[in-house]
Amino acid sequence: MKIQVIIGSTRPNRFSEKPAKWIFEKLSKMEGVEAELIDLRNWPLPFFNEPMSPNASKGKYTLDLAAKWAEKIGEGDAYIMVTPEYNHGYSAVLKNAIDYVFAQWHNKPVAFISYGGIAAGTRAVQQLRQVVIELQMVPIRNGVHFPFSWTMVDENGNLKPGAFESAEDTAKNMLEQLIWFAKMLKTAREETTMSS
Repeated sequence: MKIQVIIGSTRPNRFSEKPAKWIFEKLSKMEGVEAELIDLRNWPLPFFNEPMSPNASKGKYTLDLAAKWAEKIGEGDAYIMVTPEYNHGYSAVLKNAIDYVFAQWHNKPVAFISYGGIAAGTRAVQQLRQVVIELQMVPIRNGVHFPFSWTMVDENGNLKPGAFESAEDTAKNMLEQLIWFAKMLKTAREETTMSS
């Protein structure tokens, strides 16, 4: 089973790569899981400007990079999106990456790790849940949310010792749910493919 961790920020000095690498390391140690870290910095997609939506175009893109992005997402069985919260919402670069793909997201689970101020990015996640449901994905109930994320790093941008310690149990519950749904939905997708 392949689980892709998507870093949903491309800003300099971003915090998102820290929890992304933390959860990626946990996934990498799990039996039967192939973890992949996807950094949107490596996928410089322009703002979505295809002549048709991915649904209407049946996955035919004018940009080679967009076609490669859709293929990459299609490899995943489940996803963890790591998102900041900007003005009570998620990042534009993450929304843009989501919008380039349609069928490849279908019938797959997604979990969220968020960070920000007092709300810990939860408002961004609530908006993302609406988006992924439209893509026929299954958003996992449990997530990991970091309030005041800037206090978790030192003056050099390095994580302080034990920065993620309080999130260990929450992360465990999130991953258990994600993997359960990933197994169930993968089986269902395979059965549907065999019968069609």
